[in-house]
Parts: sequence; structure tokens; C-alpha cells
Amino acid sequence: MKAIRRFSVRTVLPEQLAALGNIATNLRWSWHSPTRDLFRGIDPKRWEEVGQDPVAMLSAMAPAELSALADDHEFCRRVEDAAADLHRYLTAPRWYHEYGAENAGEGVPQTVAYFSAEYGITEVLPQYSGGLGILAGDHLKSASDLGVPIVGVGLFYKTGYFAQSLNRDGWQQETYPVLDPDDLPLSLLREPDGSPVVIALPLPGGRELRAHVWRADVGRVPLLLLDSDVPGNDDAARNITNRLYGGGGEHRLQQELLLGVGGVRALRQFARLTGTHAPAVYHANEGHAGFLGIERISELVLDAGLTFDEALEVVRAATVFTTHTPVPAGIDRFDASLVQTYFSGEMALPGIPTERLLALGAEDYEGGSPGVFNMAVMGLRLAQRANGVSRLHGAVSRTMFNGLWPGFDAAEVPITSITNGVHARTWVDSRLLQVAHDELGHSDFDRPEDWAAVGGIDRAKAWAVKRELRQQLVDEARSRLRTSWLGRGASDAELGWTQQVLDPDVLTIGFARRVPTYKRLTLMLRDPDRLKRLLLHPERPVQIVIAGKSHPADETGKQLIQQMVRFADDAEVRHRIVFLPNYDISMARPLYPGCDVWLNNPLRPFEACGTSGMKAALNGGLNLSILDGWWDEWYDTENGWAIPTADGVEDPDRRDDIEAAALYDLIEHQVAPRFYDRDHDGLPHNWLSMVLHTMSTLGPKVLATRMVQDYTRELYVPAARAGWRAGNDDNAGAKDLAAYKQTVRAAWPGVRVDHVESSGLPDTPQVGDTVHVKAYLELNGLTAEQVDVQVVSGHTGRGDDVLRDIEIMPLVLTETYDDGKSKFEGDLTLQRTGAFGYTVRILPKHDLLASPAELGLVANA
Repeated sequence: MKAIRRFSVRTVLPEQLAALGNIATNLRWSWHSPTRDLFRGIDPKRWEEVGQDPVAMLSAMAPAELSALADDHEFCRRVEDAAADLHRYLTAPRWYHEYGAENAGEGVPQTVAYFSAEYGITEVLPQYSGGLGILAGDHLKSASDLGVPIVGVGLFYKTGYFAQSLNRDGWQQETYPVLDPDDLPLSLLREPDGSPVVIALPLPGGRELRAHVWRADVGRVPLLLLDSDVPGNDDAARNITNRLYGGGGEHRLQQELLLGVGGVRALRQFARLTGTHAPAVYHANEGHAGFLGIERISELVLDAGLTFDEALEVVRAATVFTTHTPVPAGIDRFDASLVQTYFSGEMALPGIPTERLLALGAEDYEGGSPGVFNMAVMGLRLAQRANGVSRLHGAVSRTMFNGLWPGFDAAEVPITSITNGVHARTWVDSRLLQVAHDELGHSDFDRPEDWAAVGGIDRAKAWAVKRELRQQLVDEARSRLRTSWLGRGASDAELGWTQQVLDPDVLTIGFARRVPTYKRLTLMLRDPDRLKRLLLHPERPVQIVIAGKSHPADETGKQLIQQMVRFADDAEVRHRIVFLPNYDISMARPLYPGCDVWLNNPLRPFEACGTSGMKAALNGGLNLSILDGWWDEWYDTENGWAIPTADGVEDPDRRDDIEAAALYDLIEHQVAPRFYDRDHDGLPHNWLSMVLHTMSTLGPKVLATRMVQDYTRELYVPAARAGWRAGNDDNAGAKDLAAYKQTVRAAWPGVRVDHVESSGLPDTPQVGDTVHVKAYLELNGLTAEQVDVQVVSGHTGRGDDVLRDIEIMPLVLTETYDDGKSKFEGDLTLQRTGAFGYTVRILPKHDLLASPAELGLVANA
């Protein structure tokens, strides 16, 4: 029999325990071990049964049990201490306050809005599918630890992503457990009279989309999640936020409309109700949130009386866009006619001409598709500052989006890079941190200097802890594998073998990630017989723990999972290789620390960053990876192994064969021998040298605190200052820049370099010689102050005139002529040997441009 109505009854805590409510609902507990220990200490068995969820823990306790706790003076003292500690964490000055004091003259933003379609903060709040969400969660946690005043904005998905299981044949099955926000560490944003805040947007056909706003507290950072499952919506509207990345193209567009437009409106309501400063910077984490810029333009047109172009400049100045994908298939692209439907007629936003909106996302460049609206392209056009998430990904992104800046080499495309990081206290096992603390006295492992000292810890202790962590993973894997097989239809009687799966003394390799084709889950299966020999080696065996989800609509990804599962089901090797379904944060926590090696073998260069290897490294794991993403810039030969890539081999099967063979060779001849090479004391000293070197050298680099500091210094603060300059004095800067752009764009078709002369170059040029360059230009009515005339010099390759490793030198106006032409001159000093060349070009110039390439205009000689 089923209930006709369902609701949640909240626990009423005794007065002595009232602080537990705030402690349980602030998600700091998800990375703060003492707080988790406080709840675990109440009832360790129940703590595991409720999934290590403090809110569920309190809800599961009967009034009599709570009364008994309230009478326990020692426990009440611990609650008071925990509450005081949380208060200090939330109120004490932190890094950002020191940074702000150092920059008091120019100012720093008091609020930064961070928009993301998913957030992976804790398994208790499953609003993530993979790396993008985990990265967003770590971003918020580290911002909280640093005191960076971020407000997160996202959507609340009633069924999250999906729960993965396997059928008897090893095929992925998806289920969608329903989440009740009243059972989660969330609170509803309410008006002073207690009614819920409502965000409303129009839908086609005269319908309306209404959303409530749930607030999660991620330490010091508030996270606002919009929920369309509310009274007043029809069934279709209620289901808009039903699933993460669910539904077809129109459903996804509706989600992104709510995230971008609705998210800005939610921020306004949050500021009104809490007194929080309006954001000085808006950070769009991927293109899903791109419509936030359209809503802000509409606000400025409506409230400040700006034109569309003037409002666009205000918005661009204060917007940061981060792209996370190196593959076009990973970008949301909609039929332009569908976007037009949602932004025209009765649904049009004030001040937003439909044709201008469509132009922002148009693929109107060489290689683009007419009639397509590209969310990443709109994100780039609405942001004055953009970045990729590793150095290599930045380079890939500059090439990928080069069409938006015609006439510029890819290296000059204004997309920088900030390499991702991971939140140490979320992902590093507390036993490892305790060993480091006992040995070194450090307690704050969010600081680079603490990790730099880890190389000095006692090797025997480090090895003993890694063995404990391997045992923990073995126990977890056996339990999960048994549960999986029961779900696949096996009986208890036939599952005794699962208790012999894996061995805590065997070299353990981990592989866990989403399962798109380019991540090559099954590369290790290219030669099954050789893989078996590695797994079953009599002296140097290897065991592999594998996990990962495929998108429900990705049949190819599901086939890859099935291939892997069928191999792992083989009775000959099933004690050495396991596939664990339903990869999530709760699985990841024992997986990273329990692995000795982390395997990553994507098709280069399609891994934007790949932070799982960072988490493994902080837990004393060595990376065995293709040189892609973050590993491409931080591999140093002593922190793991680089799998050689067959770049240039066009046959994908042959490339996979070559790279798989290289992977097998590394495991057989380098990885396993070093792991099993023991000294007279039983320790693998060479292995441990690599482990401690990895932790001490990679540790400072892979921290998310480093990442957020980089964002703050390199993007947030410059964006805030650009926004202030554009918006000060009744938006005078934005008005001037908009007028300038209009003038320059109108004149540019007639701007050219007529000819270039040089003198002073001897027959045999040497380093130190000077070339006097004269450039005669047609500026078509522009003034010398409105352009930047440059000599661009560099090495030239054999057989071509392409400039490489370029250097730039400005030329200055020396003469104007009656026919409107101008002469610019300068001296170029030769400072390089070898094949050398130069050219002259004209660029737009304005104080409020963040990059010379910003307008995509250049006149080359």
C-alpha cells in the first residue's frame, strides 16, 4: 500500500543540543573530520546506515535517544566546542582578507557569483555527474577556506544524475532515486512573511516557469539551487529540474534558461533578503550558464537606460568564462530557431533584440554551422576574460575557438589557462594527514608549504599507512562487489568467492571516471592475454579497481562498460580485477587512498584536466598517464610514468594498439618491479622515494586553494576592476567603449598597411644590429590614438614564412599626409640568431580592452 501524500517531519532538538542543527546543515562537515567524528560517535553503526549524513542521523534518532544525549554532559561539551569551532571558521579573517588589505587602494570584489550546472560537494547532496561538478564543489570549498566571497548558483535536481547498477549481462542500468529537499542540508529562501521566494520566467504558449530557491551553506559560501518542482507549475515545468543532463534539446535549453536568467534573479532576491553585496564579478563555469549575461544586459537596459551595446560592455567587463571541454561534442548547441522561440514575442527580455541575442551564439565563422546557437561561443562573446583548465587545454581551446578571432594566430586568442586543483581535506585520507601531522607538526594541509615538507616523513610509517588504506579499499570493494552481484541475480550461496577478491599486499591500480569514448576505458583490454599475465604474474601480480558511469543516452559508452565487466567476470581473473558500479563521492573516498597507481589513458589532447590523478597523488599514489591535461605540465619523471602517445597515427585501432602495448610495457618492466623491489627492512625504498617526492612536489601545485587564488588574482580582481571602470560615472566607460567599437568596426574595412620599408640592415645581419622600420598606413578616419601599430618578429620555419616565438614592438606616428595616410616608425634590434622575420600589423587600441585581440580585428601587412 502506498501513501497518497508524503512529507518530512523535522527533528526537534533539546536545547542543550540545539547547535547540532547548525553543525549538521553547514556542509563544512563534509571535509571536517572532527565534525564527522562527533556524529559518528553518537552511534557508529547507525552513522554508516544513514550514509554518513548528519541530517539523516539526527532524523533517525528517537526523542528518548536525543534526551539521553542531552543529559550526557561530556557530549554536550563536545557539541559546544564544535559549534565554537564552526563559528570561528565562519567569522575569522582568512587569506582573502589579507589580500584585500594589501590591495585596498584599488579594491577587491566583495561578492563573486559562481554559476555551474552541477556541484559535487558530498554524496549526501548528489547534484553532480562527474568532473565538472566535483571541480565546482572543490572550488566552493576552497573559496570558503580562503574567505573568497563567492555565492554559488545552480539547479536542484530532484533525482540528481542517476544510480548505476548492472544486469546479469553486465549492461548498465539506471535508476533515479527521488530526493526530498526537506531531508537534505538545505533551507528554503523565504520572504520576511515566511512565504517562499518565487523566481518566475515565461514559457512558450503563455505558460510560466516558477522556481523556489534552496540554500546550502558550503562553509562560508552560500549555494543557491533553483527548483522548478513547485506549486503553480504544470507537470512539464515541474520536471524541468527533474534530472541532471536529462531530456532532449528543448528540456536542456529550459534548464539553462532557468540557470542563467533565473539564477541572476535569484541572486537579486538573495541580496535583498540578506544584505549581501551585489556581485562585482560573474563567473560562468562552462556554457550552461551563458544566459546570465543576457539577463544582466536586460537589467542594465531597463534600469540604467543603456543601449544594448553599452550594457554589453558593462556585462563583458565583469564576466569570467571557463571552458572545460576540448571536444566540440561536449558543447551545448541548439537550433537557433528554438532559441529564438524562447527570446521573442511575449517571452522577449526587455532591451534584448532577438537578432542581437542570436548573433552572440552564432557559429558565423569559418567551419561553423549556420543556424546553430553555440552556448560556449556565447559564453566567450559575453566575457572579457576566459580560460581553459590546464595549460594544454588552454592551448587546445585557443585553437578550437580560433575562428572567433580571424587574422590572429591561435597563440594570441584571448583564452588563458588556470589549471584545476582539488580540495585536500575532502580527498586525502585522515590517516595520511595524521602521519604527516605527527611527523612534521603541520595541521593545515591547504597550504603549499605543508605539502612541500611531506617528503621528510618516516618511510616505514608511510608504507604501513598505505597498507592500511589498501586493506580499506579491499574491504570496500568486496562489499560493493557482493552487493552488485546480488543485484545481478546471484544468490548468497554462489558468492563466497567475493571474499577472496583483491589482496592488500598486491600492487593496486585504480581507474575511475566518466565513460565517453575518448577516455578509453577498455584500452587495457586491447591484448586480453597480456593483461591476464600481468594480473596473474607469480612474483609481481597486479590488481585493478575500475569504476565509471556512462551517460544514459550513450550506447557506445555502455558497450565499453559491458566489455570491461565481462572481462572482470572471468573466474580466472576476477580476484584481480573488479568493476564497481555507481561511482560517486562515497566510493571515491576509499578508492584514491587505497590505490598505489592511478591510470589515465585518454586520447590526447581530449582530457581537459583530469583531477582524479591529483586526488590520488595527494594520497601517495603515482600517476601512470598519457601526457594530457594537468599531467602534461607537471610530470617530472619521478612522480609517476608517462604513457607514450602515438601522435600522428591516423588509424585509431593502430594508435590504440601502440599505446596499449606501451602501457603493458610500463607496468611489466617499470611499475611492478619497482613496487616489489624490497630492501632488507621489507620496504620498497625506490617506490617510497617516488611517493614522497610526488606528495611534496605535486602537493603544493594540485591544491584547489592554489587554483582559487589564481582565479582571484588573475581573473576575479581584474574583472571587478574592469567592471568598475566600465560602470563608474553613470557607465561612462562602457558608453565610451561601445562608441569606440562602433567607430572602429565601421572604419576597419578600409584600414590597411599600404607598404613597409626598412633600412640599416647589413648584408650579414648579426645579433645587436638594428633595422629601422617605416610603415605607411591607411587608417580610414581613425586617429593614431585609436590604433596600435606593431612590428611582430620571430623565428621562421624551414620552407615557410610563419613566425614562431613572436615578440612585439610598437611603432610610433611620425608623419601624416593630406590624403589621410600616416607613417609610423621604429627601430627593431635583432636579438636572436637563426632564420628570422618580421611583419607589421594594425590593431584596435582602447584603455578598456582586456586584450588587443578582443574585437577580432587586425590589419596585417
